Amino acid sequence: MLTGLSVVWRLCNPMTRDLRKYARQTNTRLLVGFMLLLFLVGDGLIYAFYGRESAIMGLICLAAGTAPLLLIGLVLWGTEWVVKRANRE
Repeated sequence: MLTGLSVVWRLCNPMTRDLRKYARQTNTRLLVGFMLLLFLVGDGLIYAFYGRESAIMGLICLAAGTAPLLLIGLVLWGTEWVVKRANRE
């Protein structure tokens, strides 16, 4: 028996067999969840134990540490986009 919530979920998210799309979506969700945990919980604990100034410095350090990863991700995404466009033509 289906509840109202599960019916809505099935209508909004029909099951597909595109496993690449599923893997990409899962990896994106894991990355977003990790970043939220890192920034909110990590910096929240710094704020709770050491205060506002330390939390600001923690945000600066976390942003500086993630900047190279974001740049690498953008380069890889751009390369994938170019290759897909070249393969279409």
